[in-house]
This record gives sequence, structure tokens and C-alpha cells, in this order.
Amino acid sequence: MELKKDGGNAVTIDMLLIVHSEKRRAAQGAHLDPQAEPGARLQSGGGPQGVRNGIRKWQQLEGNDFHGNLAEKHHLQQPQVITSYDNQGTQLTVEVHPRDTVPQLLKKFSLAKRLQGDKNGNTRPRQPGGKDAFPWAIPQKALSQPHGPRALSALQVTVKSGLDELVSDLLQEAHSDLERVRAIWTWICHHIEYDVEAAQEKDRQAFKPTDILRTKKTNCDGYAGLFERMCRIAGVQCMAVPGYSKGFGYKTGQSFSGEFDHAWNAVFLEGRWHLLDSTWGSGLVDTATSKFTFLYNEFYFLTHPALFIEDHFPDNKNWQLLRPPQSLRQFENNMYHKSEFYNKGMLSAHPDTPIIRTVNGKATITIESCAPTLFMFMFNGRQEHGLLSLRKNGMKLEVFPPTMGTHKLQIFAKGNSDIYSSVLEYTIKCNYVDLGVRLPAELHQPVGPSWFSEQMGILKPSHPDPIIHTRDGRCSVSFGVEEGVSVLASLHGDGGPITEETQRRYIFQLHREKRTELRVQLPHAGKFALKIFVKKRQEAGNYVFVFNYLLCCGNTKVNWPVFPESFGNWGQNNELLEPLSGVLPANRNVPFKLKLHGIAKVLVKGQDTWPLTLNPEGYWEGSCSTAGCDEVHVMVLENANHNFYSYILKYKVSAQ
Repeated sequence: MELKKDGGNAVTIDMLLIVHSEKRRAAQGAHLDPQAEPGARLQSGGGPQGVRNGIRKWQQLEGNDFHGNLAEKHHLQQPQVITSYDNQGTQLTVEVHPRDTVPQLLKKFSLAKRLQGDKNGNTRPRQPGGKDAFPWAIPQKALSQPHGPRALSALQVTVKSGLDELVSDLLQEAHSDLERVRAIWTWICHHIEYDVEAAQEKDRQAFKPTDILRTKKTNCDGYAGLFERMCRIAGVQCMAVPGYSKGFGYKTGQSFSGEFDHAWNAVFLEGRWHLLDSTWGSGLVDTATSKFTFLYNEFYFLTHPALFIEDHFPDNKNWQLLRPPQSLRQFENNMYHKSEFYNKGMLSAHPDTPIIRTVNGKATITIESCAPTLFMFMFNGRQEHGLLSLRKNGMKLEVFPPTMGTHKLQIFAKGNSDIYSSVLEYTIKCNYVDLGVRLPAELHQPVGPSWFSEQMGILKPSHPDPIIHTRDGRCSVSFGVEEGVSVLASLHGDGGPITEETQRRYIFQLHREKRTELRVQLPHAGKFALKIFVKKRQEAGNYVFVFNYLLCCGNTKVNWPVFPESFGNWGQNNELLEPLSGVLPANRNVPFKLKLHGIAKVLVKGQDTWPLTLNPEGYWEGSCSTAGCDEVHVMVLENANHNFYSYILKYKVSAQ
């Protein structure tokens, strides 16, 4: 049988098999791991030798696949289509037909001259050189802008027969190498599932392309091998790069040695090499359930090398594509900003080292972001021992470890989505504990008013700082409230008399015009969280937490009782002058003084009923005896023509 190319020269089948084999030996497998937080990036076992063995397995499978498919196609009376390139880069397309069949015309890609061969006719892509290296300075657009539009049409392409036809279908609307790579990347990231079981095998198995297309699952080597082969079919130079990664199981500050745990791809576009990772772009593996979830991550498509090096260290320093390249020790010690750090619009973080040593028992972290962003943190897995305050473009976090030693700090950001994603992780080393700093366990984040509280309808607070100090255990906080917004507050401390029932009784809420005042009395010395909640009156549902203040009092003589309990009819602009204590002494005549609006009559009811009178200054005044009763109520009549009184305040009477 003779095989012909466009120039009319004939080659034998034996010669073609040699060309095919050389081309496949040039291909490399890859070993990748999907992303961790809030799931995890998986890494398979195997080291430098394991990665290379995986590559060899991939090449061997491709060779076996060729011979096996040739026999199978002959048996089914179907032609075998093979594509290769000569040493001038001209495409060579071959159809192998059984003797008794008539060849049909094959629709060819116009990919001539795209893959350039060397002087021996090999099509192995060239190694990166000096002109491929990027400077360390990262342009702003590299942090925020994707590389061209997403190839949405590729999402609808399905596998019909083989890899060549799949690539052909994917590239129907691609008019440049960038668009070709984008289409292949998009398809793989949305259609190939990470095979967790295969990734956890110590001796990584290699996957045939036909098996990957059939099962839609593969391990790390399969992702990279499939991506590389599809790029080659599309006429785009592509390589696989083994190395170390900061993926699943990575511990902050750990050292790397021996086995490589990862690999990724490089593609040659517009005259230079670029880096990408299709596996980390495809989705997440939940560390608790070991289940894979598709979650497209644009960050790992043509990532700037100065960002890529944060979690990818290649075996060959030239594949860093940086000048000067980074050493392995630098890679181990440098700060790791997770992909969501940039996806959520973060610009910088301080300190820029993964290990922080406390100063006088405190560690301080700041983050700068492109836009207002919500943050939260976890200290040793709990939202405790820290003060996180939001800034217009970032946040400030102060952490106070309760014990000496090593601690884990995780920082999360919300961005435009409804999900908080891990963006940074620090190791905190503490050699001194400030015993005077014990934050309430119920102190949640954020602390202090900010752009977020303003967005939720709380305006112009009287106390813009997150911490309020009081000497006598009392304070007053006020702020403007948008029309239609209701405010709720509660007080929380560790130990003492505060219970779930009395959390709101140490706060007395007053409304004057468009401002709300919170009068607070502390039951004892210590630190307390004053939580602020809001709710739009027109909307159903619960109150939403907005922020809290940290209240501090060092006066051990403080022992304030609760305020009287107020009810829904305690109207806006009402004012209570006395008695402010919610617990009244027994067998006493207690004076009352209130300012109430739109009220016809006011009664104080104990064992007997005592009316209050309206004075010229607009205050209702009078007194009530607490003899013979456990509770005292203040009741109002809104309409003089009716006889229905409403409760507005309730007092307890102390035991004799």
C-alpha cells in the first residue's frame, strides 16, 4: 500500500509508523491536582521518576492505541486517519483503507506551517528561552482581566467518534491559536471529571484518550496528556511540565523534596510560552467527602508566571518563565496567595510571609482589595480570638492567640458571590500571651461600623471605632437609620448573669426622629460584644447580623441591673427617664417619668393601679407602690374613646 501527501511523494507504511512513533515520544504526560479551598486540590503519589514513568505509559498507550485501532478499523472496513508534519511544517494527512474499499475525501484542518519541525523532521516544541521569560512586575490587567472571551460554544460540543473529530468540532469558530487553546481548555474543564480514586493510587495509571472520552474521567496525567494531544491536533505547540505544587495536603512553610506531586501545561502563543493548568481549572474535591465538583476557575488559564510560581514549581527552572527564576527554597518560603485571592479582587496582603511571629501577644494582617469586600477568618478552625474590621478597600485583622505555640489562621473573602472562599493561610507563632486580652467567644466579624453597615441602612454612627471603653459600665451608641429599616441589638459576654433571655435587657433602645440610640448597662467588669442586627420591615424573614462593637470595662465595682422589658407598642420617639432599672425594690414608692407621644392615658399597675399625669413639659409623671407584687407594668390608652390598654414596659420586683 502507498501513502501520499499533497506534494505527491510516496512513503511506506513502515516509514509512517516511525514518524508517528517519534512524534509520540516527543509528547509528555502530566500530573495535576484540582483546587483545594473550599474543597481541595488533589495530588497523586509518585515522584520525579513516577511523573516520567507516567509520561512513558501515556506514550506507550498511544502507540498501542494506534496499532489496536488500525486493526479494529480494518476489521470494521473503516479508514484509519493519521496526521503528521514534515520538516518544513507541512501537514501530512494519511488515510489507511482496506484493500477492497474506496477512499473518501477527508476534510483537513488548515494548520500548515503552524508546528515547525527541527532539522531532523521532529515536531517536538522548542524549549523556553530568554525571550519567553516575563519580568516579575505584574501588570494590573493580569490580576483582573481574562484572556479573551470564554469559548461558550465549546460547552455544547459532544464526543461523536474520536479525538480528531472532537477537535475539529471544537475549532469550528476558532480563528487564532488563542481561540483554539481557549476552546480546548473550556471543553476539558467542563466535561472531564477528576478521578479521585485513580489520583490516590501510588503508581499512577495512564489513561488512553479513548478511555477518557468514554468515561469523562481521568487522573492528573490524563488531564495534561489529553490537553497536550488536543493542542497538537489543533496545530498548537504544547508541553507538559512536572514539578511541585502547593495543593491538597500542603502545609504552610513545608519543604519539598523527592517525588514530584504535580504537572501542568505550557502552550506557545504569539511568539512565546504561556502557562495553564486545566485540572485546577476544572473543579474542586471536597476534603471531607472526596467528591469532585465541577467549578470552573479562569485563574489558571494563561496565568502570569509571577502568579503561577506561587503554587507551581517546575522541575526545570526555565519553565518558570521568569527572570530571574526562583529557587526551591524561595518557593517554599514565599507567601501563597490562593487563586481566589485574585479572583475576589485582592491586590496585596501584609505581612507577605506565610509565617507570622506575634509581637506582645498580637499579630496584625491587612489586605488591600480593588473594591469593598466582605471578609471572615478562622483561628484554629473557630471564629475566635481576633478583631476583623472592614475598610473601604480591604480589611484589618488583629489576632490574639490564647496560648503560646503554633496556630493556624485562615482568611476568607466573599467578593461578588454568596460564598466565602479561602484566600490566604498563615502560620502564627506565639511566644507570649497577653492575659489582659480575652475576647468574648460571641464576638463575631466584622467589628465596628463600615461601608457594609452603611449599605445595610446604618448611617453616621456616634462611635466609628470598633472598641468602646467605659469606666462606669454604661455607654450610649447612636446612629442614623434608613427609612423602613428596623434595628435590633443584643449584649453577649463570657460568664456572669447574661443569659439568652436577658441578652437584650441590658440594652434600652430609643428612637428620636431618624436616629436610634442604644443605652447599654454592663452587669460586671469585662469585655462584651454588642451585636447589631437589621431587617427591612417590608420583607419577611429574620434579622440579619451586620456588625458588633467590643465594649470594655475594667471597673470591678460595676454591677448594673437589666433595663425594663419593652414591648412592641413602645413607640418611636418615646423616652424613659426613670426608673431605668428593670428590677424595682420591694415595698417602696417608685417615681416614674416618661415621654410618650400620641397617648391619651398612662397607668402603672402593681397590686393596685396608679395613674400618671401629663406635666407642662410633656412628660408623664407619678409614682407606684411595689408592695405586695412581683411585677409592675406600664400601660397606655391610645384612644380616649376606647377602654383597651396596651402594655409597653414591664419591671420585676426584687424579693424582700
